[in-house]
Amino acid sequence: MSDDVEADLRAQFEEAFSGADFPVSSQMDLVPALPKGPGTKFESGDVSFTAMELAAKLGSSQDFPYDDVDSLVDDVMQGLKDNGML
Repeated sequence: MSDDVEADLRAQFEEAFSGADFPVSSQMDLVPALPKGPGTKFESGDVSFTAMELAAKLGSSQDFPYDDVDSLVDDVMQGLKDNGML
C-alpha cells in the first residue's frame, strides 16, 4: 500500500471525525459528525469502504472512549493494517 493512500485516508478520517463531540464513547457517537452518516465513503487509490464497513470490521480494534480525533484515527489506521485492509 502506498504511503500516499495511507496519508490520503488519514486526512479523510481526520476531516470526517473532527466534527464529533469529543470525548466519544462509542461508534454511534461518531455518526452525527459524518457528512453522509454511516454511508459516508472513504476512498483512495484502489481502497474504498463506508463508515458502516469500518465499524463492522474494526470494532475490536477500537479502544473507546477517545478524547481526541488523533488517537481515534491512529487506531482506525492500525486496525485497517491489522485486518489487511491496507
